[in-house]
Amino acid sequence: MRATSLLLLAPLALAGDADEAHPHTGVVPAFSGAPPALTLTAAEETTLKAGTAVRKQIRYDDDSGGRGVAVMDVAAPTDIIWSKIGNYSAYPSWIDNLSTCEIYEKDGHDVYVYFKASVVGFPVEWWIKHDYQTAKGYVTWTLDYRRHSDLNDSVGYWRVSELSTDPPMSRIEYSVDLRVSGWVPGAIEDMLANKGLVEATEWVKKQSEKEAQAK
Repeated sequence: MRATSLLLLAPLALAGDADEAHPHTGVVPAFSGAPPALTLTAAEETTLKAGTAVRKQIRYDDDSGGRGVAVMDVAAPTDIIWSKIGNYSAYPSWIDNLSTCEIYEKDGHDVYVYFKASVVGFPVEWWIKHDYQTAKGYVTWTLDYRRHSDLNDSVGYWRVSELSTDPPMSRIEYSVDLRVSGWVPGAIEDMLANKGLVEATEWVKKQSEKEAQAK
């Protein structure tokens, strides 16, 4: 089907609805506690030291799929990095094709965020429940299944680890296993699940180092 035809069908296909529950409560395995430790090779460590992101694919034991992980070293302390990751209102100015990003609820460690993106004319909405455990070095998330997202499912995490204090250097990991609904074009899946992996670490690195250098 041509892109122009897909655009005409888009208003009929959209399912995002904040007042309706998601069709299920998870098809992707969610994290229980901290994400598992990531093992890097000597070559990958060299790549990170050169300032380049490392991307890995982690397969599930039951062969039901897997999740992508991107890793990057950042010349900034962990508190600055977490301040960028949690600055959702700034995301649209930092991330291409993202038009809206806003917190709509907080409950203890849980932070609920609404996202809206547009790729090739398709608006896509989804609602995420984050479990903030920054004192332990990570944040995990799932969809907020109380609301009907256009994504079928999304599970992931941020991990931030201190490498040194003088000079300040940290390592960030970003991981996501994203499943799109059947009508969602491949361009959107590529933006969110494939290109989005490395791009997410790149914008965090850029914004964090910018603030660290200004101090």
